[in-house]
Amino acid sequence: MKVSKNWLNEYVKVDDISDSEIEVKMPLAGNEIETIKKISEATNLVVGKVLTKEKHPDSDKLNVCTVDIGSKIEKIVCGASNVREGIKVIVAKIGATLPGGIKIEKANLRGVESNGMICSLEELGIESKYVPERSKGGIHILDDEAIIGEDAIKYLGYDDTVIDFEITSNRSDLLSMLGMAYEFGAVYDRKVTLPNTNYQEIEEKVKDNIELSVQTVNCPLYTVKIAKDFEIKESPNFIKERLMAAGIRPINNIVDISNYVMIEYGQPLHFFDSDKLGKKITVRMAKDKEEMTTLDGVKRVLDETDIVITNDKEIVALAGVMGGLNTEVTNSTTSITIESAVFNPYNIRYTSKAVLRSEASSRYEKGIDTNRTLEALNRACHLLEKYAGAKILNGYVIHDEINKATKVINITRNKINNILGMDLDSITIINIFNRLGFQVKEENDNYEVIIPSRRLDISIEEDLIEEIGRIHGYENMKGTLPYSVTKKGGRSKKQEFIREIKNKLNGLGLKEVITYTLTSEEDIRKFTNDEFSYIEVNSPMSEDKKITRYSLIPSILETVDYNLKRNEKNCLFYEVSNVYYKLNKETKEEVKLTCAITGEYLSNNVKNEKINIDFYFAKNILENILTYLKLKDRYELKTDNLPKEFHQGRSAGIYIDRDLIGYIGEVSPNISKTRIYVIEISLNKLMSKKIRPLKIKPISKFPGISKDVAFTVDKSIKASEIETEIKHTIGRLLIDISVFDVYEGENLGDDKKSLAFSLKFQDNNRTLTDEEVMTLFHKAIEKIENKFNASLRDK
Repeated sequence: MKVSKNWLNEYVKVDDISDSEIEVKMPLAGNEIETIKKISEATNLVVGKVLTKEKHPDSDKLNVCTVDIGSKIEKIVCGASNVREGIKVIVAKIGATLPGGIKIEKANLRGVESNGMICSLEELGIESKYVPERSKGGIHILDDEAIIGEDAIKYLGYDDTVIDFEITSNRSDLLSMLGMAYEFGAVYDRKVTLPNTNYQEIEEKVKDNIELSVQTVNCPLYTVKIAKDFEIKESPNFIKERLMAAGIRPINNIVDISNYVMIEYGQPLHFFDSDKLGKKITVRMAKDKEEMTTLDGVKRVLDETDIVITNDKEIVALAGVMGGLNTEVTNSTTSITIESAVFNPYNIRYTSKAVLRSEASSRYEKGIDTNRTLEALNRACHLLEKYAGAKILNGYVIHDEINKATKVINITRNKINNILGMDLDSITIINIFNRLGFQVKEENDNYEVIIPSRRLDISIEEDLIEEIGRIHGYENMKGTLPYSVTKKGGRSKKQEFIREIKNKLNGLGLKEVITYTLTSEEDIRKFTNDEFSYIEVNSPMSEDKKITRYSLIPSILETVDYNLKRNEKNCLFYEVSNVYYKLNKETKEEVKLTCAITGEYLSNNVKNEKINIDFYFAKNILENILTYLKLKDRYELKTDNLPKEFHQGRSAGIYIDRDLIGYIGEVSPNISKTRIYVIEISLNKLMSKKIRPLKIKPISKFPGISKDVAFTVDKSIKASEIETEIKHTIGRLLIDISVFDVYEGENLGDDKKSLAFSLKFQDNNRTLTDEEVMTLFHKAIEKIENKFNASLRDK
């Protein structure tokens, strides 16, 4: 925000404050300054009048002019094509300095003495875009009202200081001169004077000339006024200079007043040519693919997030961003319809990203003071009447659905001082609130503070405390040693649980990966049968990264695929991450663990041995985790009701105490031709399981006996079913049972498979005999053969 010091001085007295003091004090109050400088650094320039002009005797391009500079008449050689008798000009006298270190001295130009220089605006350091048409390509021609001999820089207003503030995103109030006036008033404890908004109205009524219809909630406030019979001409110098200081090119008095009020109040206005507009204004949302041509002559294709202004025949403006070419104010315009409105900042943001970022849209995006909307409209009418001779129609047309609730924050002196580390008395605190323009009531060091509508950034107690601290001055804080109650740091139970899981997986040889939290609408329902509603981000990076994921499997499979394509065939990855979703309209957060493995686990090139990853390897990882968590004896695998993305013959749901906590299995061949095995577990559900007290058993002093057995069974028989039956048959003497081989082959038949089990027998109190072990062993074999129609392999 570029601030003209002369302009600012109209609202709060700052002309007695040096630029160097502002440069130091304002940043201490949280207002960073990028630059602070004069509009022009030129010195010793006066207003002159060209009395005569003659051709240079020795040059076709030079002219010899006699110029009245007030104190005397000087002969000056000038090469500008637009110099002529009778005009008033800027004269750099002998000894003058111009930007760039140029010093004006007496000169002899081809035999003719020249005592000074007639200047263009560019030579004063003014950008060419601010130069009026009459002065382009030559010297600047001043108004007839300019007084000969007067300081030219002062007459033009170029002696003004421009302070370029770097405004933080939360301080939308500082995107206006009045906002800056309140800020300077608070920092320097000075009163703010508001602009004049008075004007005379004619009998003709606005409501007889325009009908308003607002058809969207994204426009809670829309006000209309009409001005007519004005004269379009060049703006007064002070308006042109102040717009230049703000970085806006002056055009004519009508357009300049619109921009002037926007900078002054922070409220964008839009002027429609009333004759082109007609008698109807409708505010609505654009239709998808609807088109309009904006003021810059570009045809825009709109979408349903854009707010548009129409006359029920065509779109006449893109709300808050740019007007339409079809209602542009031109030199032939005799009546204007003035819009001052409030639009939803989110919609304006989306539109400005697609079209362009303008001075108006940047203010709408950050939020504007709804109490200034009508004030800004009245200010524009005042200026149009005063500087364009406009006649203002009677009354307004208004649509108003603004929430007018007052924002009130209650706070105590004790909290203020505790957080700031200060000892401010009540008088000081109340004084600061008054300086900020906040209404306050105090009772027993309790403050009820009414926040003005311009301060959109203040909503909680801590915001108020920050205001008190910065206005009082953090540099005034007395140094004290910190005092606080400390407590022993450490991880939470949840953090410790996740860390233990990660350590276990790292120890098993898996590598942690981190993938995007966002996924696509196509992938959000994969690898799950759960019912939930997904959460979509407001401004996604891309279509495939716009929804918070529910399963980590699609993301980790992308990582596996990335490695496989780069010839990394052995992938053992895991990820622990939060997922977010909605259940019964309530937002949920859950921690999930996902593993994805493929290729070989170990290989020995010397002995030509390797361990290939298969379902049982994945199951071993799962059992390692559950054993570590003392939950192995409480889990089971079930193959019914699996998500379709899993291989239906090599996958299962993971249940603990009959509660589904996740899935394990091979990824469907429809998704990957490579055999990839995945595990996904809800760590929230896993943590919710109560761990039974650990029973400590001494290591047996007596030797155990191991037996292996293989059964040929139907493919439909699960290994877990056989394991359970063997355990029940043998009883407590069986201390361990595991599957060590699964075989399917032509010699067994298409519907048969071989399951090989390793059994270990042991008693803590005695040495087992071969006879009793074999009795139990054969009993178990007989039971399996009878119950499952199994046959002993290699019998």
